[in-house]
Amino acid sequence: MNNYTREDIIRMVQDEDVEFIRLQFTDILGNFKNVAVTVSQLEKALNNQCSFDASAVEGLANAAEADLYLHPDYDTFVIFPWRPQQGKVARLICDLCYADGTPFPADPRYILKQALAEAQKMGLRFEVGPECEFFLFHCDENGLPTTLTHEQAGYFDMSPLDLGENARRDIVLTLEDMGFEIEASHHESAPAQHEIDFRYDEALRTADNIMTFKLAVKTLAKRHGLHATFMPKPKYGVDGSGMHLHMSLLQDGNNIFADESGILGLSKGALYFIGGLLKHAKGMTAVTNPIVNSYKRLVSGYEAPVHIGWGSRHTSPLIRIRQGKGEGKRIELRSPDSAANPYLALALCLRAGLDGMKHQIMPPECMDGRLAGTPGVEGGAGETEEIPGTLIEAIHEMEQDTLIRETLGAYACEKYQELKKNEWNAYKAQVSAWELEQYLNRY
Repeated sequence: MNNYTREDIIRMVQDEDVEFIRLQFTDILGNFKNVAVTVSQLEKALNNQCSFDASAVEGLANAAEADLYLHPDYDTFVIFPWRPQQGKVARLICDLCYADGTPFPADPRYILKQALAEAQKMGLRFEVGPECEFFLFHCDENGLPTTLTHEQAGYFDMSPLDLGENARRDIVLTLEDMGFEIEASHHESAPAQHEIDFRYDEALRTADNIMTFKLAVKTLAKRHGLHATFMPKPKYGVDGSGMHLHMSLLQDGNNIFADESGILGLSKGALYFIGGLLKHAKGMTAVTNPIVNSYKRLVSGYEAPVHIGWGSRHTSPLIRIRQGKGEGKRIELRSPDSAANPYLALALCLRAGLDGMKHQIMPPECMDGRLAGTPGVEGGAGETEEIPGTLIEAIHEMEQDTLIRETLGAYACEKYQELKKNEWNAYKAQVSAWELEQYLNRY
């Protein structure tokens, strides 16, 4: 991990001929935003003196709280390799604060920091590794995105079947230039679908990396004449794209989830953490799966979780225990997708898990046996509860879970719910192509 000082930033900007610095932040919906300054304004930026009108950014602040200040995190400094080599462009990820330096409580990065501070008081470090899936589609003659692809490659296929291999290789090499440690990349199960996995890390750094990763993938795909989308379900009839989250808790450098004498090699603490995640699963879903389209992915038959349960041998349960011993023991939450705001999603995962540990919430029976013995249903689970099936159902569950409100804070929680209800109402009023095909001629 970088450990840059103010002087380090100034020196690197000078040595590398950087001309522009993008001061980046994430809004409540998970969109990357930035204010760009020239190198002449660098010291002002490093002194936390750059502000912007937050009332113009949806979900950030009321008109009475218009001005917010950007406080750069020095350790996030990086030069964009895809920008010009003369007059380079760099970035710093920023926290949002009031004029007096007080953190803005609805800043997603601050919300995650608060959750991590709670874990730190317990002597715990939260580490997360994401599996970010995406599609590479063609653009039309005007450069606009389509859902078209010429390839028919599947899981782990390679060139010549995998027509996106060159673009994916370019993305991986560029990410490594930016300091990412890429563990693996491969073609996914659907045509034009890909996955790139980067190093497991502390949760705040992982959330920063997810935002940077999405920006890099989209930017570099465009250079190959392709459109990269993290939309959860862009095409009917094929698997959607998820962002599975692999999680563990460390204490004094040791993974406290591991116990070879426990169920599936899990410690009591890990079981309690799972219990907390399952308890709050419905309430978390509006954040981990935040858009209308998210719920087109979360259906049976497409390698996506449906049931609120846990196991090790199937993809249908919400939580899967991956093979691994000792430091490699991790809990995989399979429901999130990359439309989620990673700061909010990781904050809720952590607070839900810690709630399970504090109150010693044991999860229900492992689903492995029941799933294997249920014919005719992919991962059939009998009377097991299912995660919400639509965005509005998820919002209603969110409203009933006090832990969600405590984690996000009153303002952020209410604003998020308001924006998502507006999104649902806009969707509900639309007339789809499916409806026209089914009903126009018949009625």
